[in-house]
Amino acid sequence: MRTSFTGHATEFAGLPVFGLSQSWTDEPPRLVPEAELPTEPGAVAWRIEAWEDDDGWDYGPSSMFRHAFEQFLELVDPAGVRALVIGSWGYAAMNAAPIGQLCAAADRLTGLRALFLGDIPAEECELSWICQGDVAALLAAYPGLEILRIRSGDADAAGRNGLAFDAVRHGALRTLVVESAGLSAGVVRGIADSDFPALAHLELWLGTDRWGGDTSVEDLAPILGGERLPSLRSLGLRNAEIADRVAVAVAGAPVVARLRELDLSLGVLSDEGAAALLAGQPLTHLRRLDLHHHYLSAEMADRLVAELPGVEVDLTEVMLPDEYDDRYVAVDE
Repeated sequence: MRTSFTGHATEFAGLPVFGLSQSWTDEPPRLVPEAELPTEPGAVAWRIEAWEDDDGWDYGPSSMFRHAFEQFLELVDPAGVRALVIGSWGYAAMNAAPIGQLCAAADRLTGLRALFLGDIPAEECELSWICQGDVAALLAAYPGLEILRIRSGDADAAGRNGLAFDAVRHGALRTLVVESAGLSAGVVRGIADSDFPALAHLELWLGTDRWGGDTSVEDLAPILGGERLPSLRSLGLRNAEIADRVAVAVAGAPVVARLRELDLSLGVLSDEGAAALLAGQPLTHLRRLDLHHHYLSAEMADRLVAELPGVEVDLTEVMLPDEYDDRYVAVDE
């Protein structure tokens, strides 16, 4: 899946995104829709944001965002809302995500099935700076949630408001995406130790150690074993500085035999990792293998296509090492 950090999402969970933002000219601030309100709350993915330039640390979303979210719950029938896209909750580098406020609204957002927490482009906040919290609390609050997408840094500069994911069991979740410039081993282990019997798509952006990405292939072992993920059909281990080591582990991973899509894109995959993939278990059952943004030679790229007939192999965005022979993930800040 292609992801842009230069603008807001226009579609989420198969629905067009309808934006709501706080007016700066009204006192008190007023929530302003981008167009005429939809008559059916479930026909769109509602996007709520309240960006503001804030230079003080906080332990939660800004007061402006809290006010905007409460206005939203009064503006529409919350029971009819199926999808939410949460944009800036103040300045996201200084304010933790509105996880508590979202959890408190669960008894009103009874139809919520899809949540994107952190639709924040780079011009509003760099990915590695976005403060979150324990996002697993959202799964406990919303047992019917089917899609959860998180965009987050791992921890802020003061060590507070870091992304966390305590192990949970959730019977409805079908899609889990965590976009990060540096995903910690603790978060990955929490996800790996969770029980997701319905999860069909799992996507983790591992990032670099520069931004807290200390995940190892050993931390990924329960995911690659697949015992707690019986429905998994699409696996993405993306934006990885350890892409070659991930490829070696994937080559012998039991979960791969039942996948239809495998995504190792956005990282620093080289011929070493690609050769391990070809030398491992058969991959010809895959529908798609996404390797875009890679450091493969032309010869290895040709081998992949030739040895995986019938598989859609994405080898676009050929990268070259810099003058110091360094390679870079696609999103490293």
